[in-house]
Amino acid sequence: MARYVIGDIHGCVDELRRLVETLPLVRGDQLVFLGDYVDRGPDANAVVCYLVSLQGLIPQVELAFLRGNHEDMFLSYIGISGQHGDMFLINGGKTTLASYGLGPDDATAEKALAAIPASHLSFFRQLKNYHMMDSFLCVHAGIHPQKPLAEQTDEELLWIRNAFIYRSHSLPYTVLFGHTPQPTVFFDLPYKVGLDTGLVYGNMLTCLEVDEKVLFQIGRGRKRVSRTSAQRKWG
Repeated sequence: MARYVIGDIHGCVDELRRLVETLPLVRGDQLVFLGDYVDRGPDANAVVCYLVSLQGLIPQVELAFLRGNHEDMFLSYIGISGQHGDMFLINGGKTTLASYGLGPDDATAEKALAAIPASHLSFFRQLKNYHMMDSFLCVHAGIHPQKPLAEQTDEELLWIRNAFIYRSHSLPYTVLFGHTPQPTVFFDLPYKVGLDTGLVYGNMLTCLEVDEKVLFQIGRGRKRVSRTSAQRKWG
């Protein structure tokens, strides 16, 4: 069994599809997505369509989809759940609405809710705040370094940055996270690995296979997926 964890996508469906199709997935593997499927990039609608379809495309693989702060803002904006819906449009939400056929004059919560397919709403509602894989904890933004997992708030799991990134923590996990874009994969072992490598800003989409410590990466607008060993980072 292999376990793969993919960083922030932000509407970049072409790179997402090429990356997933390159992974040597077999029955029993796990594929985890760290959130931020929507906003900023060209086609959030197509990204969600593809993610919804994955179970049928690779039915033997266990899929886990985490909620990012951008999904949380989106859900809050359309009145379902979450926080900071008032920040949705100024944080790339207009491109998400455009991907669902809504122009600037249609950017209302009511019209957005009506335009989103039921299968997409179901997908958004079922997103998890974290996913456990024995010694690995997958979460979108990070954790409060001084709290046990049971006391972490949604705000911390979805939004935290420097207070987590630049401090060690006492939880018995290596935290795999996205949210804060880095020019390369951010290694601070044994505490954390950052997998948001800024795809939507012209950099890369990154996937880590956590057992063999292999990185799969594709650059924005590129067709070739690279495969490199990160084993030496673990010492």
